[in-house]
Amino acid sequence: MAEAAGFDAARLWRRAGQRDRVTTVAPILPDAARGGVRALLRLEGAVLLAGALVAYDQFGAGWSAFALWFLVPDLSLFGYLAGARSGAAIYNAAHSTLGPAALIALGVLGAQPVVLAGGLIWLAHIGFDRLLGYGLKYGSGFGATHLGQVGARDAW
Repeated sequence: MAEAAGFDAARLWRRAGQRDRVTTVAPILPDAARGGVRALLRLEGAVLLAGALVAYDQFGAGWSAFALWFLVPDLSLFGYLAGARSGAAIYNAAHSTLGPAALIALGVLGAQPVVLAGGLIWLAHIGFDRLLGYGLKYGSGFGATHLGQVGARDAW
């Protein structure tokens, strides 16, 4: 009776399946932060970046050294040449706040200004990445992060 009225359920299901394949919205990662939580985590990245920049400026280290070393943690991307799981582990080791926190503590407690400056630069880099939405990676691929899917289809 519904088919007589112009309703074809099989055709509707086929069209729905096609729409799913051509979507412009990034797939939702079940473990990724979404909505207000994701916005808050990105805001934390901005605060982390700003705090590290202010501390670095107050410390009085040269900005040329900052510019030279700022992108060094991204060399961890070469870990993806060994595969997604290895790449994610190496990337996460270089983009966790544990490393720079340890360097900053070592620099302060040991009165080692170069180590302190390195920790602040590293921390600023992590804050910048988090602000842009590049979170810690899952082993399924580079685009799968704790802040959501990264890529051209990312809505925010």
